Amino acid sequence: MNKKTTLVLSALTLGALSVQAQTPPPAEPAEPATRATPAMPSMPTMPAMPPVPTSPFSTYGWVQAGATLNSKQPKDRQNFGRLFDDRANEVMLNQVVLTAEKTLAAKPGESDWGYKIQGMFGSDARFIHSQGLLDNASNKMLQPDVVEAYFNFHVPGLTDGGLDVKAGKFVTLEGAETIDPRNDPFYSHTYIFNFGIPFNHTGVLAVLHATKQFDLYAGITRGVNTSLTDNNHTFSFHGGIGFTEGKLTALLSTHIGPETPKDNKNYRYLNDLTFTYALSDKESVITDLNYIQDDAAKAKGYGIAEYYLYKVSDTLTVQVRGEIWKDKNGFYVAQFGNNDDVMNALRGKPTRDPRTVGGGNTTYSALTVGLSIKVPVAKPLASLVIRPELRYDRSSKTKAFVDSKHKSQLTFGVDAVLAF
Repeated sequence: MNKKTTLVLSALTLGALSVQAQTPPPAEPAEPATRATPAMPSMPTMPAMPPVPTSPFSTYGWVQAGATLNSKQPKDRQNFGRLFDDRANEVMLNQVVLTAEKTLAAKPGESDWGYKIQGMFGSDARFIHSQGLLDNASNKMLQPDVVEAYFNFHVPGLTDGGLDVKAGKFVTLEGAETIDPRNDPFYSHTYIFNFGIPFNHTGVLAVLHATKQFDLYAGITRGVNTSLTDNNHTFSFHGGIGFTEGKLTALLSTHIGPETPKDNKNYRYLNDLTFTYALSDKESVITDLNYIQDDAAKAKGYGIAEYYLYKVSDTLTVQVRGEIWKDKNGFYVAQFGNNDDVMNALRGKPTRDPRTVGGGNTTYSALTVGLSIKVPVAKPLASLVIRPELRYDRSSKTKAFVDSKHKSQLTFGVDAVLAF
């Protein structure tokens, strides 16, 4: 399993919801968000972000903690197929995040510059490390990480919207969920987020605001979850097409390049298509389509996640998520028993824990229902959101769950996100 798992995390899902936009049009300052894409609006599940200040300079952050109860009480204390909520029946400090940012806010026809530096400490950092940047800082459950560190520039001309260029470490364009919990409807994440897309890249990404409806993305990266060290010393391509028209937004994104350790010839293709449609002021639906292929392992994975979000009031949102994801060759979906095994797999080194295992050739299905409850808080705090959820997972062929002895698992999770 070690050799297989070595390739697993190379494929580890690179970042996510990008259900929002990495760099918005120059006339509209970006709202603070960890993982987003320029044409996609925020999910209506979390409270509205604080108003963008008159100054483009801002500092902000949040604290997230939660727990997931597994009804079958796994002896290895693992929720198979989960990353950020991987530990069963255990309270987790997921994220303590601080951000300093200057957003792009150029007036029409003018140039502008900006930056973002975001640091994290918590259990989620185990999974979002990039090679060469704090990935050896700790072997404990709680670890530090630099989520993003980049400069960006707006260049007028070419089109009415101009061109934005980002250079440094940034979150991926792909997916319908994000590292930033404020933009997600649930505490747990999809198989697509965990195993079908990247978390982050290091390189250069350009966004051409071609028309009012279309944004074009293209860039060069060092690979999947890679920064100062590359496991194959080969560049990759990251890009896509964003579309916005009325109540519909869509983002087609891809990342293409060699990702297997010490292999610069065989490519991995990670592709994602996300649609968001506002049925009304209170209702939204989101569709996330995903396809991933690894030539070295001759492995494919693909699936769909569907979301329905209903805003009952300013303080309560009800949400439902269904997903089907096929791990055709048993290559991608796994659990990681040791805090270092994610990065060991990415580097091409043996994993240490015998309970770092895959789930085999099977199709996973999951149904999640939950609430987002906004609790009033006093200034200078921005918001407090509590998210309880009930989730059922099933494997069609293999006994992937609960100590590799069951075909299904039922979990109850709850987390709290305090923003400031």
